Amino acid sequence: MDDSKTINKDLILRERLALQRTVLANQSTFLAFLRTAMYFLIAGLSLRNLLKIENSFFTEIVLFSIAFVIFILGIINYFKHKKSILEDQKHIGNYQLEYYQ
Repeated sequence: MDDSKTINKDLILRERLALQRTVLANQSTFLAFLRTAMYFLIAGLSLRNLLKIENSFFTEIVLFSIAFVIFILGIINYFKHKKSILEDQKHIGNYQLEYYQ
């Protein structure tokens, strides 16, 4: 009986650490989306001011639009995966009950 409790404690710890890694990976992915959106935003801003390209208005609009779309996709992706992570966290609930008894 003692071996099964040790196995359950190890399983809980492993599952908990895996969920924490997954949460951190989800946050890191969101920050990557945000960084990429910022690059496109900076590119759009720098066309007129630094490079002084004529008729750059349409190119700026395209770059701003791409930045906005990437940002929105990053938000959607973050919350979709966050919901999935929370659903997966429920699966270790039975092990938690055994651990604390």
